[in-house]
Amino acid sequence: MKKAAPQYQRSSPSQGQSSTESATKIARILAHLLTGASANRFEAEDLGDHCLNSTISVLANRHGLIFKRQPERVPNRWGKPGIVNRYSLPASEHDKARQVLAYLKRTTRPPTEG
Repeated sequence: MKKAAPQYQRSSPSQGQSSTESATKIARILAHLLTGASANRFEAEDLGDHCLNSTISVLANRHGLIFKRQPERVPNRWGKPGIVNRYSLPASEHDKARQVLAYLKRTTRPPTEG
C-alpha cells in the first residue's frame, strides 16, 4: 500500500487556481504584477512567496526585467515602523514580461504523482 506524501511535499493550488493549473512562485508573482498591481514582501505571502526580494532578483537578473522599487513604512509585529520595498512593473516592461511569463509557463512541468 502506498503512503500519502507528507503535507509539505504536496502541492496546493493558490486561491482562484484550479488543481490542474500549477504555476511556479515566480510565474504567480509576475502574473500578479502584470495586472498593474504592486506588492511588498508581506503581501507576497498571500501569493506563496516568502522571499519576494529574491524572486524580483531572479526576474531582473535572469530574465532582464526592470522593476520599480518604492520604499515604504509598514508596522512590524510589535507595531514599530519598518521599511520594505513595494515592487511594481512599469508599463514599458509589460510586453517583455508577458514573453517571460509565457516562457515560464511553457517550462513548468506538472507535479508528478508518487
